[in-house]
Amino acid sequence: MEKEMIVSSTGNTVEVALLEDGALVEIHRQRSTDQFTVGDVFVGQVTRVTAPLNAAFVDIGHKKDAFLHYTDLGPKVRSLQKFAKTTAAGKNPTAQLDNFVMEPEIVKTGKIDEVFKKKDIIMTQVLKEPISTKGPRLSCEITIPGRFLVMTPFNDSVAVSKKISTSEERKRLHVLIESIRPKNFGVIVRTAAEGKGVSELLEEVEILTAKWETIYEAAKTAKAPAKLLSEVDKTTGLLRDLLTPDFSRIVVDDKDLFETVRKYVTEISPKKANIVQLHKGPKPIFDHYSITKQIKSSFGKTATMPSGAYIVIEHTEAMHTIDVNSGNKMPSQNQAEAVLKINMEAAEEIARQLRLRDIGGIIVIDFIDMRDAEHRKEVASAMRKAMKNDRAQHTVLPLSKFGLMQITRQRVRPEVKITTAEKCPTCNGTGKINATILLTDDIERDLNFIMEARPKAKLKLKVHPYVAAYLKRGMPSTQMKWYLKYYRWLQIVQDGDFPITTYKFFDADDEEIKMS
Repeated sequence: MEKEMIVSSTGNTVEVALLEDGALVEIHRQRSTDQFTVGDVFVGQVTRVTAPLNAAFVDIGHKKDAFLHYTDLGPKVRSLQKFAKTTAAGKNPTAQLDNFVMEPEIVKTGKIDEVFKKKDIIMTQVLKEPISTKGPRLSCEITIPGRFLVMTPFNDSVAVSKKISTSEERKRLHVLIESIRPKNFGVIVRTAAEGKGVSELLEEVEILTAKWETIYEAAKTAKAPAKLLSEVDKTTGLLRDLLTPDFSRIVVDDKDLFETVRKYVTEISPKKANIVQLHKGPKPIFDHYSITKQIKSSFGKTATMPSGAYIVIEHTEAMHTIDVNSGNKMPSQNQAEAVLKINMEAAEEIARQLRLRDIGGIIVIDFIDMRDAEHRKEVASAMRKAMKNDRAQHTVLPLSKFGLMQITRQRVRPEVKITTAEKCPTCNGTGKINATILLTDDIERDLNFIMEARPKAKLKLKVHPYVAAYLKRGMPSTQMKWYLKYYRWLQIVQDGDFPITTYKFFDADDEEIKMS
């Protein structure tokens, strides 16, 4: 299987597309203004403890309080909190845990109010990004991930990935790690560590220990809410987690990001440095590699397969449902084999769609009915095989007697939703728009309100290029008149994707200022 990573950098947004044999399987987007990513370590303050939920809400600086459930505290939470408090008080002379006196573990069936109370200062890590109306989810089991190893402070266990091929190799790695890990630090050995020697793994242990030192140094002076350690950006994070010998190409369209990626790849795998390429073509990188076309064809309600069969993906509050349809090309003879072929093809496409859209929770699939029990087993086996490369935790159940398959898939980040409907963005299909001459009145009305509400904020107005040209035309221009009126300069940015009657205001952090 040929694997490629295509990275597009535009302004403050980076988009990463993963291709397998040319097919788009994952797409990730990250803005440089994002407050945090999964894996960031914070010191936060408990704002509310809720006994019925057995959880606490924690202020980590996000607009919504983060959610910390008792089951995510980890058995060593008291030791972590003791370390955080003594470090902040200047009573910890070192980040090392050799002489650290561990606290008793908490019980699995305990209550959150036995551990935390309102206004407690806690050290925690982002476990999941905000989803829908929910804030980020937190964990007190701090993990520091690397290319080959994951280090877990206040732990003594060594775990080796079950995906490592042989029991002899797993045993070798277990013994090796036991001999080099720092005291009171647990280690999880990742699949990428297979075949690695002591020098490479020892170097990784030193890198991860240095990150723990960074947390320690930041915790000395941090005032909640504050970030203690930033996870790597999405591009290098994906490289760390995904880069394997079968990666054939990494293409980046930004020179600075290209240098960063090439440096990172050189450090972790010098032999793979030549697979990193800088895109210099006239076409946008996503257009050049047909990613834009795949996005448009993959994110609708219906996804069509090469045979002409198609699947329909529906989202409800409780679950996702997927219906498999044969289309109009079902042969009249040997229908059982034809149905099996369509269902097998659908299993691969569904597995791709789950990764691509990052659909989580409960998924129910209605395959085309199959009477042969062996055929049902084949489809279930094909689905498990197709989802083998999915990094999210998942469970695939056999088909029920009604021909339904149930899948549960871990939800870590918000589901990827891209609107592909072709509808006039200006009139929304009504055929009517407001007179353009009135648009400047609407802009000035909102601008007047924002100027009063945010007297010192730097502002940016984003509009269609025609409107931008109109506002900047003449001497004095409308833009200059606004400056003379408010004594503050309003930056005007044109965006060709905007409908002509649409405008948006943004602050200095590029966050949209919404008018209620």
